[in-house]
Formats: sequence, C-alpha cells, structure tokens
Amino acid sequence: MTEFRFPDNFLWGAATAAYQIEGAARDDGRGESIWDTFSRTPGKVHAGHTGDVACDHYHRYADDVAMMAELGLQAYRFSVSWPRIQPDGSGPVNPRGLDFYDRLTDALLGRGIDPIITLYHWDLPQTLQDQGGWTKRDTAEHFATYASAMYARLGDRVGTWTTLNEPWCSAYLGYGNGVHAPGVQDPGAAFSAVHHLLLAHGLAVQALRAGGAGRVGVTLNPADVRPADPNSAADAAAARLVDGLHNRIFLDPLLVGGYPDDVREHVARIVEPTFIEDGDEKIIAAPIDLLGINYYAPTYVAGRPDGAGGGGAYPGTEGAVQFLAPVGPLTDMGWMIEPAGLTRLLERIATDYPAVPLLITENGAAFPDKTADPTTPLQDSDRIAYLDGHLRAAHEAIARGVDLRGYLVWSLLDNFEWAEGYRKRFGIVHVDYLTQRRTPKSSARWYQEVISRNGL
Repeated sequence: MTEFRFPDNFLWGAATAAYQIEGAARDDGRGESIWDTFSRTPGKVHAGHTGDVACDHYHRYADDVAMMAELGLQAYRFSVSWPRIQPDGSGPVNPRGLDFYDRLTDALLGRGIDPIITLYHWDLPQTLQDQGGWTKRDTAEHFATYASAMYARLGDRVGTWTTLNEPWCSAYLGYGNGVHAPGVQDPGAAFSAVHHLLLAHGLAVQALRAGGAGRVGVTLNPADVRPADPNSAADAAAARLVDGLHNRIFLDPLLVGGYPDDVREHVARIVEPTFIEDGDEKIIAAPIDLLGINYYAPTYVAGRPDGAGGGGAYPGTEGAVQFLAPVGPLTDMGWMIEPAGLTRLLERIATDYPAVPLLITENGAAFPDKTADPTTPLQDSDRIAYLDGHLRAAHEAIARGVDLRGYLVWSLLDNFEWAEGYRKRFGIVHVDYLTQRRTPKSSARWYQEVISRNGL
C-alpha cells in the first residue's frame, strides 16, 4: 500500500465562521449584522432559519476547544464577528466582545492549538450597510480601524491573521445576484464592492503591520475554470472571461500590483470604475505572507451566443457564457466532486503567483447525514472519500513543487449554512441543534488518524 506522507511541519486543522456557529446574537452588546437582517427577511433563507443560536459556540467554546484537542487539531481558523467588536462598525470597541475572543484564544493556546484569525467572514455591521456597505470607501477605512483594535488585543498571542474570507462571495453573491446578504442585485455595485473589499484588505494589512503583525494573509475561493471543449475557441474565451471575473480580478491586484487590462475593460462596459482612485492598487498589493485557498468544486463553461449566463454572480456574462451543469458524483450541495481540480488550481496559482506560500483554509463537503446516535459515531463514508481524494490531490500538488503549508477541513461543526439554513451539513462533528450535543462522525476519527500519521 502506498503511503502519502506530508512534509514535516505541515499544519492540520479545521475552520469555522462566527455567524455560522457562535449564536448569542444579542448577548454582551453585539450589534446587528447584515446576516441578522437577511435571515429575517422572508424567503431569503431556507425555512426562515437564522444564526441567532446556531451551535451556541459563544457559550460552549471551552467544550468545543477540548474536542478539537481530543481530535488532535494543530490549528483552528475562526472568524471574528465585527458587530461583536464594534456594534455599529465604527466608534468605540465593545470590551465584552473582545473578551470573548480573548477567552477563546487563551483556551486554544492552553490546548496547544494555533489560533488563525479571519477578520471578516461576511457579517458586516448592519449600520455600515445602511450607509452603503461595501459600495462605499468609508467601509474599507472602518475595517482597518477594526483590524487595529483586534490586533491591539490579541496580537501578543495570535501569530496568523487573515483579512477577508472569499470576497468573491461578499461582492457577487451579496451585491450582484443577491442570494447572500445584503441581498442587493446590481452589477455595478458588485464591482464597486470587489474594489472596496480589496482596498479594505490592503488598509488592514497596513494597520496590522503597523501594530507589529508578522504573518498576514487573505483567503480567496479561486475557481478551477475549465472550457467544456479545450479545442473550442469560443469555450476558451468563455473560460478566460470567467477566470478574469472569478480569479484574476482578485489575484492580480493582490499579488501582481494591478487589475488585468481585460478585466478592467469588461468592468468599464458595465460601470464607470470611478471608485478606483490613484494609489489604491498600491495599497491592495501590500506584501502578504500567505494566501488561503478555499476549494470545493471545479467550474466548466462554454461559449454560447444564447448561453445561460451566470447573471449577477458573473456580471456581463449573460447571453455569452453557459455554465455547465455538474455531473456526478455530487455533494448534497449539488457540487461536482473532482479532486484533480484542486491539484490543477494549486499548481496554476503557484506558477502564476509564485511569491506567496499557500494554505488550504477550507475544503469539505455536505452530505445528507442521518441523525447521530449519541453512542455511535455517524458513518459518513462519502465525506471520508471526498476528503481522502482531495488530500491526495493536495499531496500531488506538493509533489509537483507547490509550496502548500497546511490543510484546514471545512468544517469542524455542522452549522448554519447561509441561505441553506441548517439543512446542509458540512461538519466532521454532528450537531443536534435541539440539544446542542456534539458527536464526532467517523470522518472526524478518520481525520484524527490522518493528523496523527501526517498522511494517508
């Protein structure tokens, strides 16, 4: 049997997000976020589910950290709830909000688990959205102030800081097709949000560096975009367009120093990019120490004159690009399972943007898990197969020379899955939402073994 061992010091962990697990939506001075508002808007979230209670991690964090340690996790990536720190997104910080992350950080360190902070995982303070949200430059400036406040409190104990999680989702799903909070449907606003999110990242990097931060990064969800027919010029052009809107619009300003010319031209056909000011691209391109990669599924496209475009998720592709339906096997989200796409993606990024080390900050799958028997681990063999395949794909990327430093499974816990509410389960630990009982699934025990042997 071939053994796939990972490099020494390869980092193994898990990831979560504040709104998806914390609950305690009104506790200790927390303000309203755009997801509080969105989830209470009829028809926006499955069955009217909200994150008001979620996994109640805010009150149960100590037990959750003990479970992480029992599973052998070496790192835990969590996000900070901005409205818990600044209820209105600006002004004085809320000491009780800071206290929670203080306690969580100390609990992790006490168990030998490395805390990795994400400053923004989609829960914008509602007050800032009322003022225009990510379509306004002020929001980026407020974000830098918030980053400074977090570093001032936790910088002595947290070594790795990431600014944003998946700005593609925040911009295109939040302001383009509106399927995520704040639910805006405006292609021009989507591109404005892209830029201001990137500007927020750059300003936050400046603020973190000024405070003394040594390891700073950002997390993207780059797509492995493939033409349906590699020999078709139309399909290749469609793939190039979608790659520009999904990948290069973020990667180039972050790691090369400016937006690609073809992407600028595309954006200008939809909205006058007056929101891009002189000097912004220099700020965005502030050097980073790691790039987080979230990967779930590949994207196949074709060029069709009557194609079904991505709509607001890919502004300007309507009538020109057909997004092919995924083919089996699929996850419970309807996403295609293709581990080779992860190898291709990692290798492409390492080739085109070689200066920055990579970290898989999310990878996992939802499957229709049955209710866990409290005395028996849930047998989620589909999830084990998914994770096994993608870890082998990551190992192959390393063998091909990719500087990949670690892997964080998504997710530690079943949780609030955004517009899908609680009906989709990504966790390696089952959560009974009525009792809040945590039960490690067989995938958790499998992952525990992977960590212990540093390989497959």
